[in-house]
Amino acid sequence: MPCDDSKLNGMQRLWLLLMNCLPLLHAVAVGFCVGITWTSWPWRVLTGLAVLYLAPPLAARFIKTVRPIREGHIAVATPEFFTWWALFNLQVIFCRLPALEECLRLVPGLYSCWLRLWGARVGRLTYWAAGLRILDRSFLHIGDDVVFGAAVRLNPHVLARNAEGRLELILATVRTGDRAVIGGYSLLTAGSQVAADECTRAFLMSPPFGKWQDGRRVAKTEVA
Repeated sequence: MPCDDSKLNGMQRLWLLLMNCLPLLHAVAVGFCVGITWTSWPWRVLTGLAVLYLAPPLAARFIKTVRPIREGHIAVATPEFFTWWALFNLQVIFCRLPALEECLRLVPGLYSCWLRLWGARVGRLTYWAAGLRILDRSFLHIGDDVVFGAAVRLNPHVLARNAEGRLELILATVRTGDRAVIGGYSLLTAGSQVAADECTRAFLMSPPFGKWQDGRRVAKTEVA
């Protein structure tokens, strides 16, 4: 559980633990839909797939609408931190079972459409190579004709200690310009930006708010 125990009271810890149950409840709901006996199996399968793939992104869009979350440095135990933790747990089943997303990528364009349901901005003709992993699917801004190499990691959040030694969440959209190519096995963390027409090397490790242009890292563009 990503928290600073010194800053959480008992009720806050309980809320974090309860939200940890969201992935299990999601899996149980899918199993229930598939296992019900009062309808035909095609409807059971379709209902199960709808609950599996559509319920989490639609819930995330609703949460972000009623409880907007700013980007930047977010202190642990604040309302915005709990909003992010709820959004994150809606996605955990796809992190635990990456084959679920690989199935979507078999159909050209389907995975990009699914990410848009989460609130991501994804341009046309994006290529998602095998093994790619995403956290915080709502915090992506991908340009047109972008290529992601094998096993790229997009991680719009990190947890780190600030100057006072307190744990905080750094949450910011990962952005790529049009026609960017992200080398295989790279990691783009919170607020990373890759310029248009940029082709990054394999195994690139981008720190929070790193900006990559002309084959090198340029000045950081950090939000408040």
